[in-house]
Amino acid sequence: VPNNRRLISGSLTLVLMVASAAFGGTLQYGYNLAIMNAPTTFIQTFVNETFLERWNIQLEDYQVTLVWTIIVSIFSLGGFAGALIAGPMTIRFGRKKCLLLNNIFLMTGALLAVTSRAAKSFEMILIARVLVGINAGISMNVQPMYFGECAPKHLRGAISLSSAVFTAFGVVLGQVVGLREILGSEPCWQYLLASNAIPGLVQLLTLPWFPESPRYLLIDRGDKEACINALRRLRGCEVQSSELDEILQEQTETKGMRARQPWELFTDRSVRWQLISVMIISSAMQLCGNDSIYFYASYIFKEAGVSDDKIQYITIGTGTCEFAACILCNLLVERKGRRFMLMGGYILMTVWAVVFTIALLLEHNISWMPYISMTCIFTYILSFGLGPAGVTCILPTEIFNQTARPAAYTIAGSMMWLNLFIIGMIFPFLSELSEYCFVPFGVVCLLSALFVGLVLPETKGKSLSAITSEFNKLNFKSQDEKCASQAKKQYQLGEVSLSTAL
Repeated sequence: VPNNRRLISGSLTLVLMVASAAFGGTLQYGYNLAIMNAPTTFIQTFVNETFLERWNIQLEDYQVTLVWTIIVSIFSLGGFAGALIAGPMTIRFGRKKCLLLNNIFLMTGALLAVTSRAAKSFEMILIARVLVGINAGISMNVQPMYFGECAPKHLRGAISLSSAVFTAFGVVLGQVVGLREILGSEPCWQYLLASNAIPGLVQLLTLPWFPESPRYLLIDRGDKEACINALRRLRGCEVQSSELDEILQEQTETKGMRARQPWELFTDRSVRWQLISVMIISSAMQLCGNDSIYFYASYIFKEAGVSDDKIQYITIGTGTCEFAACILCNLLVERKGRRFMLMGGYILMTVWAVVFTIALLLEHNISWMPYISMTCIFTYILSFGLGPAGVTCILPTEIFNQTARPAAYTIAGSMMWLNLFIIGMIFPFLSELSEYCFVPFGVVCLLSALFVGLVLPETKGKSLSAITSEFNKLNFKSQDEKCASQAKKQYQLGEVSLSTAL
């Protein structure tokens, strides 16, 4: 009975740690994507009024749209900056303390957002979006790393995937809070932009009670006793020798090695295909166009023929759809594996992009086609949540060792945020392709599915050394072929020499 109590206590500690870190972490990414949709017209009016009052300039519609697009998309540039500093911060401060310090950016941004209207400064909104982006960029890198290093091997995928679950929950929460009946009205939009401070406050009050990453404590800090204590708290029982041996093995392999810098990975042949995989899959996560739906959901549904008074409620359905899919992916990932979920998600997204394009082409000829268009948006988001949304964040933890992991997350995060910025900026122009606006996204999904199927090995339940050996078949393929060719020549030469001697 005492052992069972300790196991329950350990499981509860792990669950509460995940909730605390994610509520003020990746939830912020989804939340800050979603809350910008509701106040679109109010902030555009505020920008126009500010220009008129300051400089007596009446902006044209396209100029207002340009300023609004910058306000929305600059969040991504903040995320890019956050991704760049996340690696050095985790090395210097550790995973948990990095997440706590990250709230400085969030709280400063929230303060600027809530006072921007009184100060009559849209520039304060811009700066607030940059700071909130930095917060999200750090969270998106550090949190999956923290979870992956704290979770037992058999739950590593499910625990790491909870980052995606909370991101999707953040989207739903942002959409609900952004309803006109709550904070999405004209008098309250500044409070909506600053409401992201509440999850950050929850994290500040709760996360200090949970342990640091055991791998960080042992491998980076060399504190074996602290590592064992952290594992004991997270597992609720005495530390299993097999789990500790695996961490000690990684410590031995990286002994005397300093933390790698991002640019060093580009010249290291032993991680060439790991790096290529992370860069391609992180880029595909944004280039598939899923998150642009949240940026411009109102515009998309208006084009599909939905009345203005119903759009805000239908938009909540998109976030709910991804949230449900991420939960389902969390339940399936340890059964089906990462590769299956990732490739399956992109294949389904390719199919729905094709159907969506056909529906748009026929919507003027067939009365019920707009409903097919809306259905495709939901199924596209559902397919994204089933694989790419969550599995993408797991990969750097599973395929890079402790010294390279922060640098790998920096590169992966940089690719993700840069591509989100690009998509955020060009989507209004892609929409001018009208019926063919989702064709580029479908092509990205198809190519991504092919890459995963042809290159990426399965990582489910495998140790780092086993995963590394599989990647080494690609990293040193030409060298192995050369060695095999030389061995064959030597063998043939030996046969000739032997026949001559006979």
